[in-house]
Amino acid sequence: NLVVKCVLPKHNSRVRFPLPAPNFMKTVYSSPIGKIMIESDGKSLKKLYFLSDNLGCTAQSDEDEVLKKTKTWLDAYFAGKVPLLDFDIDPSGTPFQKAVWKCLCDIPYAETTTYGEIAKRVAHLFGKEKMAARAVGRAVGSNPISIIIPCHRVLGANGALTGYAWGLERKIKLLELEKANKELP
Repeated sequence: NLVVKCVLPKHNSRVRFPLPAPNFMKTVYSSPIGKIMIESDGKSLKKLYFLSDNLGCTAQSDEDEVLKKTKTWLDAYFAGKVPLLDFDIDPSGTPFQKAVWKCLCDIPYAETTTYGEIAKRVAHLFGKEKMAARAVGRAVGSNPISIIIPCHRVLGANGALTGYAWGLERKIKLLELEKANKELP
């Protein structure tokens, strides 16, 4: 008789068993402030992020309805309109990250808030007295759906422009675009 002994790695082991990659459909959108990658699982928007300027990337799929609706949303946004979100978004993240991202979605167009204010709201959601603004900052910085989940509307405690995963220049341009169009009749 042959006996096979299988030794599984310990919990803290660095050995990882990769999950199969999700079957995302992707397309590239050319915005006034750089190329944007849009990723969908066919049911909802999963990711929207700026590409490096030196990265040559082309569309892989333009047939997906979510990708089409996202491009239409971005067209309206960059034309200075407040677009209607008529498709589902489903960012992958922890419950804490998702709570932070939900709070970001509640920031009105052309308005800003601070990491501290978001921390207060998230603390309230979790039934806590307070929450660290740094933890909120990490969650804001890991937002996988830029612009639509408006992480660019979050400022430092004194209203200072602080980090933006896609560069402060882009954050400034997004805020300026919204401010200029808020003042239109």
